[in-house]
Amino acid sequence: MSSIPSIELLVFPVDCDSFGHVNQATFLRLFEQARWQAVAQGPGVDIFQRHDAWPAVRKTTIEYHASAFPGDLIRFDISVTNIGRTSIGMHQTARRSSDNQLLAEADFLFVCVASDGTPTPVPEEVKAFLGKRPSPRPSGVQQMLIRGLTTGIEVQGDGNAVLFVHGFPLDRTMWRDLMGTLTGWKRIAPDLRGLGTSDGPESGYSMQEYADDCAAVLDALGVETAIVCGLSMGGYVAFELLRRHRSRVKALMLLNTRAEADDSESRRKRNEMGAAVRKEGVGVLEDLMIHRLLAPGSVDTMPHLVDRLKGMINGHSADGIVGALEAMKNRVDSTDLLPQIDVPTLVVAGREDGLVSLESSQSMAVGVPGAQFTVINGAGHLTPLEQPIATGRVIREFLESIS
Repeated sequence: MSSIPSIELLVFPVDCDSFGHVNQATFLRLFEQARWQAVAQGPGVDIFQRHDAWPAVRKTTIEYHASAFPGDLIRFDISVTNIGRTSIGMHQTARRSSDNQLLAEADFLFVCVASDGTPTPVPEEVKAFLGKRPSPRPSGVQQMLIRGLTTGIEVQGDGNAVLFVHGFPLDRTMWRDLMGTLTGWKRIAPDLRGLGTSDGPESGYSMQEYADDCAAVLDALGVETAIVCGLSMGGYVAFELLRRHRSRVKALMLLNTRAEADDSESRRKRNEMGAAVRKEGVGVLEDLMIHRLLAPGSVDTMPHLVDRLKGMINGHSADGIVGALEAMKNRVDSTDLLPQIDVPTLVVAGREDGLVSLESSQSMAVGVPGAQFTVINGAGHLTPLEQPIATGRVIREFLESIS
């Protein structure tokens, strides 16, 4: 197990934004400060210089769970998730010491580089400090090789399998709160290729590829059939799973999604969004997407959710985002597939969804024989995130009804 000590840091007013919250950039700095303070209490901050091996950050993924304020004492815990020849994987959590509230958590991947910029082995002294055996992630997050791509997957519990497929521009962590309430089922949430913690090629993004990846995830986990739950783009993947891997789908949950293909105007907007990402980076999606994803009231009343969405968006690569836009733009129309669906199906809509109208959701539900249809009040396009209790209750009732 890792020998890295916990570090407590006090939040000062200078660490906060104009609203009095520790903002996302400050959390990133505090995570780094905690790492270096832990090193200082151990082998010393010059350990990397002594061995000519600097830990360069290659990838960072952060999730924000709750707000922190001036005067809060925050405890930072560090676990080592991987030690390779030249790389180190770390998971850090930030909890308020007074009530143990989880505030934020982050995954970091470091590559040791020498002074000439070339990769160099992790020094033995560093390995000794970090601990010889990586500490497992308590949430069951793992990296698996799926169809030649390193894929981030979260697995919780045992029982009948439920496969959660995230929407755009999100990642598997959008399901974490909901998954935590569904004890009694085996919950599986992968990051789609090129998104979240999953690698992706520069090309090769389509609904067919996403569906084949999901089927391969089930294969890797030894799961024969699963209840498939897809939100928005995840619903498009669910339709493709039905076409290509019908025997693997035991039931369907379609959240905030539609069966129709993109019209010419929608395809034009996706092209413009992809061009903006290529030119300005993935951060441009914050302004383009967040107000469209959430109900009007959620933007003001759920600042923690806004920060969480920003963290998801900025954790993607430009290639992954553009690839997802291309996949959505070129997907086939699934309207003719609806009457052929012969598995139990639940359709969930947000009352204030600005991207998928209630009429479209209801029409899709009517098109599937025997489908259940539920509207979640006070939610826009992200029902599991905006109204997790109500959405979780509906999903649990559906799962219990078919089990």
